[in-house]
Amino acid sequence: MKKAAYPPLLFALTGVVIGAAVLANFNDFWNGLAPKATALSLDGKQTKPEAEAPQVSESQILPTTSTVSEQKPSGDTSGSKSKLWSYQPVDAPTIPVVKNQNWVRTPIDAFVLAPLEAKGLSPSTDADRATYIRRATLDVWGLIPTPEEVANFVNDTAPDAYEKLADKLLASPHYGERQARRWLDLARYSDSAGFTLDDTRPNMWRYRDYVINAFNQDKPYSRFIQEQLAGDEIAPGDQDALIATGFLRGYPDDPFSRLVVDRKYISTTDITDTVGEVFLGSTVGCARCHNHKFDKISQKDYFSLQAFFANLSASDKIPAAIGPQEIEYRNKLAKWEAASQGTRAKLKALLDPIRQKATNYFRERYTKDVQASLNKPRQQWSPHDRWVNHWFSEAFTERSLREWLQDTAKDKNAPGYDPKNPERYKQYLALQEELKKFDALKPNGSDTISGMTELGYTDAPPTRVLFGGILDRPLEEVQPAFPEALSSEKPVIVPTAFSSGRRTALANWIADQKNPLTARVFVNRIWEQYFGRGIVETVSDFGKAGTKPTNPKLLDYIAGNFVKNNWSVKKLHRQILLSSVYRQSSAHRDDVHQADPENKLLAVFPRKRLEAEEIRDSLLVASGKLEEKVGGPSVFPPIPGNLGVGDKWVVSKDAQDHNRRSLYIFTRSSVPYPLLESFDMASAQHVHHKREVTTTPLQALTLLNSDIVLDWSQALAGRVIRETGSNEIAQLDRLYQILFARAPDDTEKSTLRTFLDRQEQVIKEKALTGKFEISVPTGLKDIKDLNPIRAAAFVDLVHTVANSNDFAYRF
Repeated sequence: MKKAAYPPLLFALTGVVIGAAVLANFNDFWNGLAPKATALSLDGKQTKPEAEAPQVSESQILPTTSTVSEQKPSGDTSGSKSKLWSYQPVDAPTIPVVKNQNWVRTPIDAFVLAPLEAKGLSPSTDADRATYIRRATLDVWGLIPTPEEVANFVNDTAPDAYEKLADKLLASPHYGERQARRWLDLARYSDSAGFTLDDTRPNMWRYRDYVINAFNQDKPYSRFIQEQLAGDEIAPGDQDALIATGFLRGYPDDPFSRLVVDRKYISTTDITDTVGEVFLGSTVGCARCHNHKFDKISQKDYFSLQAFFANLSASDKIPAAIGPQEIEYRNKLAKWEAASQGTRAKLKALLDPIRQKATNYFRERYTKDVQASLNKPRQQWSPHDRWVNHWFSEAFTERSLREWLQDTAKDKNAPGYDPKNPERYKQYLALQEELKKFDALKPNGSDTISGMTELGYTDAPPTRVLFGGILDRPLEEVQPAFPEALSSEKPVIVPTAFSSGRRTALANWIADQKNPLTARVFVNRIWEQYFGRGIVETVSDFGKAGTKPTNPKLLDYIAGNFVKNNWSVKKLHRQILLSSVYRQSSAHRDDVHQADPENKLLAVFPRKRLEAEEIRDSLLVASGKLEEKVGGPSVFPPIPGNLGVGDKWVVSKDAQDHNRRSLYIFTRSSVPYPLLESFDMASAQHVHHKREVTTTPLQALTLLNSDIVLDWSQALAGRVIRETGSNEIAQLDRLYQILFARAPDDTEKSTLRTFLDRQEQVIKEKALTGKFEISVPTGLKDIKDLNPIRAAAFVDLVHTVANSNDFAYRF
């Protein structure tokens, strides 16, 4: 790997005194998952015989087939009001004829090379193999390769060495983990509900694992879309498809809000906006309050799109199919229940006498229209009433009882005040403290699913255009429809026995290969992942306010080829990995900088700062500590003790969980994991389109002062010594091979050895004071011949090198 044009270390090796000083301180409505389509009511009973449930036809689920050259926008946009480039059919462009045919390894290269040659530029030479494998492994896996993997590829003389490497990378479970992280950014994934309480959502990890598996199995992207939007409709009885609707369930939520109807409107709005941005690259949310200022999307279009989701209800209590994880969870839960049985029995006896009063109190705190729905006989429920009653059944929990008991114990004017409640509340708090003694036995995870369904009914509440987007100013009613600027096609909605069928119609339209936006938007996201900039730079805005594609023919070629390859995401990645444009060197070129200062034409491969998760996970790989278990409930690694977040972050008991990939760290909206937050991790509060790259002193200080990073540096130092022995030159070579996939040059070796000598002297001088601590390598069995002062200096060197630009960037 060639060195960066700038000094390789973020911290000058000459600043040893400062460095040493700092381093020294381091059964509800779903009665089981049915194997076949079953119409369910809120209490889990069948509302119709199973035999009456019509099966969804294949034509409802899968898009029709046609060749790319035949494509027109869905329904034919010849009557479209918009001439916007992104709303036009995906073209099947002719591969350009270029002069330098030897450089063209894939059709992608010809589309990149043609504009370069037109500008009188030539592409860069290939990067060396070590650089390439580090680059590709980071891009596909989110991890650095091992020195052995680098050596095997560098020494592979087979003509298909690059193809074998690409296939290996794409076949690994790490591929799905890396791609899942990028998708979860878009899905506003969080293990908590957000808002003030930010309660834990114990089931959302199942959606995360669904995404990992979908990428690893190379699930066609069209099917991936359909399952996330309508999995419960198109594949009844398929647990994975139901879990996929976690994409819709991921909206921030406040289950204790008194504004129940407002809450439903807010959540449906979030779903609509997210679907528009993620799948269509369209800022449809701008049309909620007024006709879109730039794109031809009207308010009517917006609420017609929202109508597809009008009958949705969320549930976090759907029983999961019993597998190894559920068995383990239930076994641990049984132990907790047995140990805490006496305390819980006392709590039940204390709360049962007030349960009905508390229920009545919570009913009465809502607006009159909500109370009317709650008090209405079941046989008279409208679709809206069903949603309200289902919501209340999910929202009313023991916390509700506690809140009522607390209110009526402290406030004599509170509704339902009972003079016995102060003593009850005192007993309640004492029993809760007693119950905490058994927290160590509580299992992590769940045996339930969070998803979206329509509660076993086909009729949906009405959707109306809202004046200014204001809920209490409804105008005309609208039916589900696609935005007129995109399509004149009318949705074909076929209700099932248990659902409206609306979302299936929407999912099929989005996943139809004739849709002008879907493939373009997705392949552009993948291009941005590899090259740091999309062909359309505004990756989630393909409208008039977004940027135009720098290479429209390239975009349409990749999009069309993606569809022709049955929406295979792995084939898309493979084509990019094997292209000449991806193999290029990232070395600076004056001629390119002058002619194309932003490198939009890609005559040079763009350098890229590693994402937050790549930095942390690669440090774990380097230290030999990465726990490679795939999937399962989210974990809580240690965080700084002074963060002060109370029970919002309870460190996982199993120390192995502390070294899981960053993908598996619990994502709490109100408490981002500090190490990742410093390096611009995705916000769980909204759709996160693109990772930003900031450069701040906090990043350097985080890596320098973090006890966790120091611990990994000690482990890495120990690993290097174990693998090389006492030869310091071999140690320096191995350190660079692990972190940078290359050996240090002579200048770097001289600088590194000078640092070791000076750092050793600094530590010796501090030893004379008797007031210092040293960090020594860990993981060594035989230390009798180890010079502890020199070893401590080596740990400081490892820690500093791991903080370098050469590590934090991929070239």
